[in-house]
Amino acid sequence: MPETVDTVIARALSLIEESFIAAAGPGGQNVNKVATAVQIRLDVFAVRLAPAVFHRFRELAGSKMTAKGELIMTARRFRTQEANRTDARERLAELLRDAHNLPEKRAKSRLNRVGKVQRLAGKKIRGAVKAGRGKVKFD
Repeated sequence: MPETVDTVIARALSLIEESFIAAAGPGGQNVNKVATAVQIRLDVFAVRLAPAVFHRFRELAGSKMTAKGELIMTARRFRTQEANRTDARERLAELLRDAHNLPEKRAKSRLNRVGKVQRLAGKKIRGAVKAGRGKVKFD
């Protein structure tokens, strides 16, 4: 039986390592004294994602994921550690939810005979226009 998204998210949240770092941005003088930004690290292989989900996750994570399979995400939007911590966890959960969503299959378009003839006629006209743009020869 496949796992639900919520169990995968719960497992991932239990495996993250958090560290607080000095943040730029809002906070006034407090920003110089208190490490309010949070950086979370997650070993994605330890989460044991299904192969298809893992590939989608890696694609969505982009540059946040290292070659060793570690996701590094930094949250520094808010002035408090707790708000940034919650923000980072929510972003991780959202990333996992998006990775579990199957992309919709693209319906193959069908072209009828009349449409095909019109398309080819248009290509002939464009070809003739482009052929007429060559150098002019004077005989």
